[in-house]
Amino acid sequence: MRSPLQGGLPPTGTVAGTVVEIACDESGFSGTNLLRSTCPVITHASVDLDAGEAAGLITALRSEFRFSPHEVKSGQFLRRPNAAAALEWFLAALAGRAHVHLIDKEFFLVTRIVDLLLAEPSYAAGTRLSADHRPAAVALYRARGSAGGDWEAFLSAFVDLVRVKRRHPARVERFFQARDALARHRLGAPADAVLKELTATRTWSVLARLDDDRSIPPPLEPMLPALAETVLFWSGGRRQVLVFHDEQSALTADRLTRLKQVLAGRAGALPGAVSPLAGLVMVDSRDDPRVQVADLLAGVARRLPEHPLLSFG
Repeated sequence: MRSPLQGGLPPTGTVAGTVVEIACDESGFSGTNLLRSTCPVITHASVDLDAGEAAGLITALRSEFRFSPHEVKSGQFLRRPNAAAALEWFLAALAGRAHVHLIDKEFFLVTRIVDLLLAEPSYAAGTRLSADHRPAAVALYRARGSAGGDWEAFLSAFVDLVRVKRRHPARVERFFQARDALARHRLGAPADAVLKELTATRTWSVLARLDDDRSIPPPLEPMLPALAETVLFWSGGRRQVLVFHDEQSALTADRLTRLKQVLAGRAGALPGAVSPLAGLVMVDSRDDPRVQVADLLAGVARRLPEHPLLSFG
């Protein structure tokens, strides 16, 4: 017996205006375990196929390429002798009907440090809506190659700092010790300036808000900015987007409501400050061929990010 699906924010009533329905799934998500994972990237894939089109695509994979009658997974897909031909056919069938958003986990953590500790925390963080902060994050990320093990120690100290609710002073001290060790590498003016701006006063101020201020998104949650980018891509500032998503515990109704409000008040909103996010419905991938296609695409993109027929947002 299946458990009830958790999360989501279904639209109330009929969605007015132009609406596009998309189905989404991810690959490589490892919760807050962003550093100690075998997957350095997360891919969030979306398709605008209807159920009949998606079912037809899966049926064709099974009949023409002899795939399993169960959900087609990227691992088995790419291990088959005819994988190259199947992949070329699959990606060609999705041309113009799909989108993949790729998240580098280390860069995501750097954006978290900048957006959380050097700016006002917001549900717009980590997306194109907070582009003003991207140069600082990019400068710090690009300098990582000259820092050796001190780079991972710095990111690890940040993860430990924000992952647990009890904000122990020792974790703050460890974070700033890691910052100082990183700064001694003299990473270059832009990166050094970012590290210098990190202050204990500002950090304690933010940490004091994390547990109770629900306007601040979970610091180590990549699914929210990934969803925001996906919605902005499909909306194009012209239409609302109704999302059907494989069950994802991070996408709670409260968080989605806040994300919807942020999208309504920023660039990308529709006329009248209408949010491009119409709503999000959780579905079981076993019942929805559209999500099965998105799942397969996300897995392929994670395993073959350099494939010439794949493009990323």
